Amino acid sequence: MSSPPLDPDALLARARATFDIESAAVLGLKARLGPAFVEAVRRILEVRGRVVVMGMGKSGHVGRKIAATLASTGTPAMFVHPAEASHGDLGMIKTVDIVLAISNSGESDELAAILPVVKRQGVPLIAMTGGRESSLARHADIVLDSGVEKEACPLNLAPTASTTAQMALGDALAVALLDARGFGAEDFARSHPGGALGRKLLTHVSDVMRSGDAVPRVAPAAGIPELMRAMSNQGFGAAAVMGADGRAEGIFTDGDLRRLIEAGADLRTPTAADVMHRGPRTIRTDALAVEAAELMEQHGITRLFVVDGEGRLVGALNTTDLMRAKVI
Repeated sequence: MSSPPLDPDALLARARATFDIESAAVLGLKARLGPAFVEAVRRILEVRGRVVVMGMGKSGHVGRKIAATLASTGTPAMFVHPAEASHGDLGMIKTVDIVLAISNSGESDELAAILPVVKRQGVPLIAMTGGRESSLARHADIVLDSGVEKEACPLNLAPTASTTAQMALGDALAVALLDARGFGAEDFARSHPGGALGRKLLTHVSDVMRSGDAVPRVAPAAGIPELMRAMSNQGFGAAAVMGADGRAEGIFTDGDLRRLIEAGADLRTPTAADVMHRGPRTIRTDALAVEAAELMEQHGITRLFVVDGEGRLVGALNTTDLMRAKVI
């Protein structure tokens, strides 16, 4: 059977109608939000165990995402498949947990089969359903109404608007819990150490800096040839002029050298102290690497020397080091 020719206008009209229907479904949730939602947040905050999310079919897919969002925003959670629960996975649910069961109709056979067991264990049950009079709703301690007027599917059959509503309600629950726990950016970073935010909030200067012999440095009495060797050998493009007390008194860069040559200066007699820029920008080892990046940007520089708590030179880093660490 051949497909009818594509009608671009009809395709776009159907897509736009989908957005309209699903937007209306989410706004409908907003209008119905009330005491049950507040009670659900309160009960979850009191739980010593985990939020066990359950759902079949498309609701199950949504449930996996909700469990992941909860877990990454400070609320311990896991997904348990209702069908597998009947064959042993029910043992994952403990009396210290709370169950969030998701079903648009509220009449999923797989959920219905295990709900009495969950209730006998004394595990609190939150239902997310569009079936206010369903079996799931009757078993539940708290009912979150995720009902929609119609699906975006033109046959009103495929879960579309209903799953969008479930997803939005799950996100609202996670964000409300996040806020109630005082869960901040650093907490989020610890849950996402491999992500960009994690790198920015967990990576310190000490993690990415050059140290030891990799830090180009010369004494104030060093000549220009020694300065040039220090910059060249370490490939840093600059050298610290370090005093006897271990502090960086100044900095000399390859740009400074180029300007001296262009000016026709005699490079045989000056010392590092004569040509250096005093008071170089520094940052402490315990600062965040992202703070180093911000300091470089603020002052229009590409390198920093790193100092310890007493101001002694212990390292160096540049924008290349920060890019390599994926901080910038």
